Amino acid sequence: MKSRRTLQVAWLLAAFLWATAPVPGQEVEIPEVFSETIDVRVVNVEVVVTDRQGNRVQGLKPSDFELLVNGKPTPIDYFTEIEDGFAAGGAAGDIDGVPALDLNAPVGTNFLIFIDDLFSIERDRNRVLDRLADDFGELGPADRIAAVAYDGQTAETLTAWTDSAADFQDALDRARSRPSHGVLQLSARSQVTQDRQLMVEHEAGRDQSGLLGSGQQASSGLSGDVSRMDLSYREKLSNQLESSVLAAMATMRRFANRPGRKVMLLLAGGWPGSVEIFARDTLSEDSRLSVDRRVMSQHDLYGPLVSTANLIGFSLYPVDVPGLTRDFFGDASRGFGANAQPDTIGAAPGALQKEDTIHSALHLLASSTGGMPLVNARRDIALASVVADTRSYYWLGFAPQRREDNRFHEIAVRLVGRADLDARTREGYVDMSRDHELDMTAKAALLFGDPPDALPLQVHFSEPVRAGRRKMSMQVEVAIPLDEIQLLPVAGEWLSVVEIRVTAMDEAGNRSEVSFEKVPIAGAQEPEPGQIFYYETELRLRRREHSYVITVHDPLTGTNLTSTGKVGPKSL
Repeated sequence: MKSRRTLQVAWLLAAFLWATAPVPGQEVEIPEVFSETIDVRVVNVEVVVTDRQGNRVQGLKPSDFELLVNGKPTPIDYFTEIEDGFAAGGAAGDIDGVPALDLNAPVGTNFLIFIDDLFSIERDRNRVLDRLADDFGELGPADRIAAVAYDGQTAETLTAWTDSAADFQDALDRARSRPSHGVLQLSARSQVTQDRQLMVEHEAGRDQSGLLGSGQQASSGLSGDVSRMDLSYREKLSNQLESSVLAAMATMRRFANRPGRKVMLLLAGGWPGSVEIFARDTLSEDSRLSVDRRVMSQHDLYGPLVSTANLIGFSLYPVDVPGLTRDFFGDASRGFGANAQPDTIGAAPGALQKEDTIHSALHLLASSTGGMPLVNARRDIALASVVADTRSYYWLGFAPQRREDNRFHEIAVRLVGRADLDARTREGYVDMSRDHELDMTAKAALLFGDPPDALPLQVHFSEPVRAGRRKMSMQVEVAIPLDEIQLLPVAGEWLSVVEIRVTAMDEAGNRSEVSFEKVPIAGAQEPEPGQIFYYETELRLRRREHSYVITVHDPLTGTNLTSTGKVGPKSL
């Protein structure tokens, strides 16, 4: 368990008015009817076909395409050509979940804009936002746009799906007025670099003066202090990146229920592909991560975002908000005036290496999901570029054999007998289990509150009490209305098995893992209208304010009941 995960949940008992709860720890045999069921889900594969000169190729038929999943040919269940924003023709089998497109009808694209305020510098962010406003007129008649901003703790919906220029302009105005934290990121890296330089100068001065003995011991202590700061900086940077990535994932899930193609413009404020390279100027050669610290790899950081995008059909178009790397002097967060040209400022030594690792993350996110990276000067035409790139493509779909094993499955598209053409598409999908999806939905609720399709859940917290060093404990009573879940007659009883999930996030953005429990509900008679099942649990947290999410899921009907809110130490 990571040290930053602070939630501890101990499931105690279920006290309710209608049945008797199982003894904690006792094995409860759950009938097979309540086992997890596997649904059918179509995997959408948008394919951009170009010739050797990069020109779009139109007029291809289903027989021109070969779809490979894990290297094996797979039938194409759905096929439509989209030409300049209109359905040009295609073929579909009898399959649920495919886009319903009429010939020559406009095909809408949903442009979801995610604004990262945690890593962005205000000047750079607002420059990109200004250009987005200029490009709104490029949208087609069936297109919609939405915008969300994230500051490291909460995600704010600036606008839901809209085709209104006025609504979008209002959203951008709100986005420009939000504080950004990119300068703090620069300051943190600069501080560790300065501390390292001071240590080097101290050791050089000690060697020149010939001071050894106790001075050598003091220098060793200073070196240890700086190394610990190096490690702390890398760990914090890794955690902040993970927070931003999880927020982008939650945003996609929140806005996924729209017909038509879905793309996300990811206004990343400078996400590096490698934390180690990005922080290299702060590291000593002997710096090593201790066993209780964790710096995430590129795959750990961005793999979940790619998997989520491919699973629910988003293509990622990451935007290089900072542009070219350069030095900053003074407080750059407030901007340098309307005539500033930041891309012309010279880069510091080592800056190009950092530039490369930022670009590598953008290329990874785009190439893995069938999008394009918008780097350097292309940030100024980000929306126009994405609109143009999504106007003409081929829309393929297939229904995979679901196993829900959370494993990655590679997708490849070949053009039969056309070696002169290139196909760009998403690289694969993850056959995600329902449990994993529900866990991610619970995490998303920490940022956005109750999901749109969730029913309200009544929860009562007791007054918190001290529970050891810097921790608090409180009893939680969850009231589950039996009218909202399905109970079945099984072996002479009325039975259901619900899934209860609990997760929390403190005011610094540190999240717990999702605690999970299957809870049997049994009674000798069919419940009467209005009856309630009460479930009690103990919640242990650090003594600080937390946002919480408690969800109850009925696997028979797919019903979700959710409670979100805040709890804190109050008088402790």
